[in-house]
Amino acid sequence: MQGVFYFYSMEIAIIQTNLIWENPKANRVQFEQKINAITQHVDLIVLPEMFSTGFTMFPNDLAETMNGETVSWMQEVAKTKQSAICGSIIIVENENFYNRFVFVLPNGKIDTYNKRHLFSLAGEHEQYTQGTEKVIIEYKGWKICPQICYDLRFPVFSRNIEEYDLLIYVANWPKPRIQAWDALLKARAIENMSFVVGVNRIGLDENKHEYVGHSIVLDELGHSIVEANENDGVFITSLDKEKMLQTRKKLNFLNDKDTFEIEM
Repeated sequence: MQGVFYFYSMEIAIIQTNLIWENPKANRVQFEQKINAITQHVDLIVLPEMFSTGFTMFPNDLAETMNGETVSWMQEVAKTKQSAICGSIIIVENENFYNRFVFVLPNGKIDTYNKRHLFSLAGEHEQYTQGTEKVIIEYKGWKICPQICYDLRFPVFSRNIEEYDLLIYVANWPKPRIQAWDALLKARAIENMSFVVGVNRIGLDENKHEYVGHSIVLDELGHSIVEANENDGVFITSLDKEKMLQTRKKLNFLNDKDTFEIEM
C-alpha cells in the first residue's frame, strides 16, 4: 500500500515571498526558516525563479557552480526534510551563465533544466545562454516538466507529448502583466490535461518592478486547488494522480493532439 500511496498522491508545498535583492545568503536563510516551519511531510517544495538573487541581469558577481553554496543548501534541505526541492538559480558553466531550474531529490540526486525562452524585453538573452532541451523529471512515479517564467508564453514547447503529470512554472512575473500569468497557467493546465504549479514572488525589486504573487496550483481541467493570492507564506496541497489519469482517459483530449517538431 505504501508504494501505491507514493505513486498516486503527491504533497506539494509552494513558497511565495519577497526576495532580497542579489543576496543569496539572506534568501537562503529566509527560505530555510519557512521550510523549517513546515510540520507535515511534503514530497516536493517549490521556490520561485532566481530565488537566491531576484531577477537580476548582473550574473557576473552572483553566479554559482553546481557545487556552490545554494545547490549544496538545497541538497541539505532535501535530505533533512526528506523532500525534493526545486527552483531556479544563476549557474555559471563553461564560461556561460544559465537561468537554471534545479530539482534536488532527498538522496542528493540533481536534475536540471536551462531556461529556453529568455526574456528579451529585460535583456536576459544578452546575459544568459539559452537552454536547448525540454526536460522531464521522474520522481516517485510522477513525470514532471520544469519550466521558467517566460516559457509560459510559448505553449508549443510545453505541449504534453511525453504524458507528463505535473507542469511546474517558477517565475518573477511582474504586476502589470499578472492577468496574463493567471490566464496562461490555466490554459496550460487545460490544454495539457496536467496538474500545473505556478510559483511567483511578491514585493518590490531593486529596479522598482512590483510583484504580486498569484502563485497557484491547478488541476487537469484548470480548476484551482490552492491559491496564494498576494500573501507571503507556505501553501500546501495534495495532488491526486489517479483522479487526473481517470479524467484523461474519460475525455481522451491528448489522443487528438497534433504532431510537430521543435527546432532548437
